[in-house]
Amino acid sequence: MMLLIVDDNPAVRRLIGKIVADLVKNIRECADGADALTAYKQCQLDPALPILVLMDIEMQRMDGLAATREIVAAYPEAKVVIVSRHGDEQTRAAAQDAGACGYVLKENLIDVRRWL
Repeated sequence: MMLLIVDDNPAVRRLIGKIVADLVKNIRECADGADALTAYKQCQLDPALPILVLMDIEMQRMDGLAATREIVAAYPEAKVVIVSRHGDEQTRAAAQDAGACGYVLKENLIDVRRWL
């Protein structure tokens, strides 16, 4: 499995990487949604390698909801889990509408493990 960790905060990316290090070895980090689109496309070169994207929402250049919409539109089988500090129903609904298959609050980062 390939894991794409998409967050504009390098410390958060490293923390998530440490949380899942015993479960997945192929980890790629991206700083925003635009980088995630490029990385996802590159990872598609090996179709035998399933990809999971852990996507923040608030980022520069392209936010996580826009990136999720584009990834899922291009790759309907894509699995994107939103990782956000916002837990309100409106944000969760927007993530689901964008095509995310799951949602994890940053205050409960250990929950990303259940998606692997």
